[in-house]
Amino acid sequence: MITTIEETMSVFEQELVVLKGGSGRPLLILHDELGYPGWMTWNERLGRQRTLLMPLQPGFGKTPRLDWVRSYRDLAGFYSQMLREANLAPIDAIGFSAGGFIAAEMAASNPQIFSKMILVAPMGLRPAQGEIMDIFPITIRSHLRATVADPVHTPEFAQIYGGEMTPEVFEAFEDARAETARLGWEPYMHNPSLPHLLRGVRIPTLLVRGTADLVVPSGCVDAYKQALPHAEVVILDGVGHRPEIEAAAQFEREVARFLAA
Repeated sequence: MITTIEETMSVFEQELVVLKGGSGRPLLILHDELGYPGWMTWNERLGRQRTLLMPLQPGFGKTPRLDWVRSYRDLAGFYSQMLREANLAPIDAIGFSAGGFIAAEMAASNPQIFSKMILVAPMGLRPAQGEIMDIFPITIRSHLRATVADPVHTPEFAQIYGGEMTPEVFEAFEDARAETARLGWEPYMHNPSLPHLLRGVRIPTLLVRGTADLVVPSGCVDAYKQALPHAEVVILDGVGHRPEIEAAAQFEREVARFLAA
């Protein structure tokens, strides 16, 4: 089992907690709108070849909220400064859902910041067809349930989210959702200027989506493909919003193949 450590970095003289594990070339991991879910099987396997760097988003518990960060573009600028101050750019990156939104904003602002970019069920662009799920009127349990197609047969879903929801866990989820609402409420979880700013970005990009995703519609990936016509698209049949735990082996293969190419 790979040992992970927490490091506190100073970015713009602000604290940022970063989880670090594995060995090899660094790989930036941007978690989704529910926060860091824990070290999973895909992390363990990928960490044998790469050093995973996972910033814990400001306002999600361990990293203090930054009042001046008012949008995902602001947050992207904060993370970009982290990479500059740590002399980590260019770096490979994986962004999940809202983390994909952040990665796309980073790429649009500075196309040299990433060597390769993987966007998994990414928010950030308005779909021409379908709608990004409105996660705020529903309970956290309903929200979690919607992220996988078949929770009963997804062992890591139960491992991560299936236990008793203590008041502390409930509060952490609601803090994450409150910060997500603050950054992405209007316009809802997308930036109208982002597709225009992405045009001409030539970062090698992999787009990943499950056919049973209830949170992010296929129109979001279609919009990214239109903005980044060189991007490769991988569709996982019968998989929901969390391909990294629902189809872990296939997800790992596709990610490892893309990063090694």
